[in-house]
Amino acid sequence: MIQEYVPGKQVTLAHLIANPKKDLCERLGLESCSAIGILTITPSEAAIIAADVATKTAAVEIGFLDRFTGSLVISGNVSAVEAALQQVTNMLCNQLAFSAAKLTRS
Repeated sequence: MIQEYVPGKQVTLAHLIANPKKDLCERLGLESCSAIGILTITPSEAAIIAADVATKTAAVEIGFLDRFTGSLVISGNVSAVEAALQQVTNMLCNQLAFSAAKLTRS
């Protein structure tokens, strides 16, 4: 596998999956969840900051965190996951000068 990183500070993906099917949650190793939030962040170490902000913002749980790829998956109820994703992108943009993708939802 070849991975290429572009220098810069950005949230490449911020997506909310509302009411995922039970099978998806199980395949991700998540117990019952009514929403899943997915973030991809560069530089990848910022995923640690994002996880801290998300869990302090709302009642969400970390489903997956990878400081080497910048991937973060959170779960909880729809409003909590949405609030956490919004706060993470706001904090990274406003305090750390990241550029961010628009929060999307399915």
